[in-house]
Amino acid sequence: MELTDSPNLDGTSEELFAVANAVAAVIGGSVAIEDLDHRVLAYSSIPGQRIDDLRRRGILERRVPDQPEQLRQYREVLAAPGAVRLPVLAADELPRVAAAIRAGDLPLGTIWAIEGPAAPDAAGERALLDGARLAALHMLRRRSAAELDLRAREDALRAALAGTGTASEIRFHLGLPDRPRLTLLGFSPAADGHPQAAGPAVVRLGAAAARHWAAVHEEAAVATAGRTVYVLLPRSGPDAARRLAEQAVAALGRTLQAPLRAAVSRPADTPDALPELRAEVDDILRVTTTAPDAPAVAALTDTHARVLLLHLADELARRPRLHHPGIQAMLDHDRTHGTAYAPSVTAWLDAVGNIAEAAQRLTVHPNTVKYRLRRARDLFGIDLDHPDDRLSCWLQLRLVRDGGGPSA
Repeated sequence: MELTDSPNLDGTSEELFAVANAVAAVIGGSVAIEDLDHRVLAYSSIPGQRIDDLRRRGILERRVPDQPEQLRQYREVLAAPGAVRLPVLAADELPRVAAAIRAGDLPLGTIWAIEGPAAPDAAGERALLDGARLAALHMLRRRSAAELDLRAREDALRAALAGTGTASEIRFHLGLPDRPRLTLLGFSPAADGHPQAAGPAVVRLGAAAARHWAAVHEEAAVATAGRTVYVLLPRSGPDAARRLAEQAVAALGRTLQAPLRAAVSRPADTPDALPELRAEVDDILRVTTTAPDAPAVAALTDTHARVLLLHLADELARRPRLHHPGIQAMLDHDRTHGTAYAPSVTAWLDAVGNIAEAAQRLTVHPNTVKYRLRRARDLFGIDLDHPDDRLSCWLQLRLVRDGGGPSA
């Protein structure tokens, strides 16, 4: 494999390649500069340098291949104040010397040099440590620039989701193409019964999501609002967006050690649609984050019925006069007298009028169900013969069962 000078790798700079070459010139072996995720940011390419297959693979794949004992070596290097000579991990591997790249006490990565024909002398170790200090300066500079860019994109996306700014302004600040195919993703922790833990969980999710999407999709914009982390994909259709969302849920769930839910919006071709896409994503997550059996990744087509019921519950909460008075009277009667008219009517409606099935669900005799239905009609004026009334009754009773209607 021929190694060319200063190829264009994301997150690297010409200066890092120059640092690697300078260190390799003193030590005599190939030098690689890595970040904390073991990605190869830069490498040396001077003629005659010693190199082995492990280093070649790391350069080709832009990531250090996994090996047994490798994590132990990284921990040793990051903990050491100076250069560390490391034993080989395979028969065909050349010995290495490495040093941590730090900014003060903040670890940024590592620098690894394959030993030349002889072990590095004092000058070689000084060159390695000087290279680590120079690499830290360049990595910090690029990190600061990248963080500023990410913050600007985050602010722009948050404003776009709130409906602030014109389409041209949003397109400019987010760097959207002239003919975008926008898909919005939303990520939120699944409800675990501890609302007080939701805030810290979302903060950690936002930070992890920013790192994840920066690595897998350079055009993605990420912003956190409320309990949700939103990700805008400017060139992805629903299938590709769903696949990326599934990968993100798996990766972020492992990182956070907590179950996550993701929502995938319908596609749109204009930034003006972003507030509507956000509302759609919020509706989906409102359903899936509270249902233990909900899919980890869902679109509106997967949750339409539950979303519709939630909106009906919201409307009934805003307009109590729309409640059927007989249903509320039935619920009050069950609560005060210990009867079971509402569960019986609900079971009969769920069974689409099948008395035997409703009785089986309630574990009572079919005649008991018939009696309760007749008494509900007589006592509370609930007409179960008309289809519209049956639908209205079922909707309100279903909302009560799901916690979205008048209390029982």
